[in-house]
Amino acid sequence: MSYPNYGPAYGPQHSHPNGTTILVLGILSLVVCSILGPFAWSMGTKALREIDESGYPYENRGHIAAGRICGIISTILMILTFAFLIFVFGIAAISGGFSSSY
Repeated sequence: MSYPNYGPAYGPQHSHPNGTTILVLGILSLVVCSILGPFAWSMGTKALREIDESGYPYENRGHIAAGRICGIISTILMILTFAFLIFVFGIAAISGGFSSSY
């Protein structure tokens, strides 16, 4: 038995104006420049909060969530990279790898 299609459950869907920007920033933060990750994360969180508070269905909520998740992953990878570099330079400094006595 099939059910009739009555259309969207809550009326016409809207599109958040920053949805595409957040998705692009999230993808670029993973592929090109990880410094964009925190921006995608914060913008995505703000946009999702706006969507939840509005009460209207948004058609690009998935894009915003995907950009936010990419931003979170990129930010975590960037923090881990910086922590690793600090660790390596710390070990090199302790072991005398940076001594300037030639």
